[in-house]
Amino acid sequence: MKDLQLPEKFQDPHITATGEVRATVPLSHPETLWFNTGTLCNIKCANCYIESSPTNDALVYLSTDDVISYLNQLETRRWGVREIGFTGGEPFMNPDIIDMMRASLSRGYHVLVLTNAMSPMMRPRMQRGIAALVAEFGDKLTLRISLDHHSAAQHDMERGIGSFDKSLAGMVWLASIGARMAVAGRIEMAASEAEARSGYAALFAAHDWDINAFDPAATFLFPEMDASADVPEITTSCWSILNENPVTVMCASSRMIIKRKGATTPAVVSCTLLPYAPDFEMGQTLAEAERDVWLNHPHCAKFCVLGGASCSA
Repeated sequence: MKDLQLPEKFQDPHITATGEVRATVPLSHPETLWFNTGTLCNIKCANCYIESSPTNDALVYLSTDDVISYLNQLETRRWGVREIGFTGGEPFMNPDIIDMMRASLSRGYHVLVLTNAMSPMMRPRMQRGIAALVAEFGDKLTLRISLDHHSAAQHDMERGIGSFDKSLAGMVWLASIGARMAVAGRIEMAASEAEARSGYAALFAAHDWDINAFDPAATFLFPEMDASADVPEITTSCWSILNENPVTVMCASSRMIIKRKGATTPAVVSCTLLPYAPDFEMGQTLAEAERDVWLNHPHCAKFCVLGGASCSA
């Protein structure tokens, strides 16, 4: 795998800057179908990979009917998915989120919701809906709360003054109804992974929260995603050089549904991290999305192949 610092990197979908065949990943074992509920969010983070904000509606709200359509396609295509994920933006800004969660849970899927646990989630209608789902489906529902750091000072540098305390208030409420929680942090905001996990462990213990800070599935530490970073391109030979297998890459096991502003129908993209990249849009149906994915983006290298990260539970 060669890194020659060339500006032509990630230009040709099939060939790298050094003339080698770019690596591809097949949809080998579908496990998670993601729904981006819309890019609107109640806050604007300093380094949001999807640029969510109170004004960004580049991806508009999906509806319950949209979700049900793709749940039906899952059954028709027999993907064998075990998990439905909802991300944003802030999913609890979408007025249909409770109904979309219920539609997924009622079909037997585990449901994962990525949320900041702030004011959109804490509205009375959302609280009633979440509490009802927790009472009915229990641990089949997981809410993964974005806590970029285990300290308020560090977290608030990313998300705004007071955001840490508001997210913790949401977590206190979720714990009070017996909701299953997980946490997503940022590894590069910590001195080390060990320091980060110890800090989260102390925070969880102080609140008596049943979250394992040392389990990557329960406390996930994301690498920073910078599309301008100089990273190597992944070629077909990289799998053996890195002793990695394409089945471990996120697009081997997941797809995401989005709806672009002005579009008449939703679309399927290969990756939760690349909703705006046209090369990663695969069509309108799950059948069209069963083709291989060419790893033609810096996120493919840093986050997925070299970082070993995945958005799923």
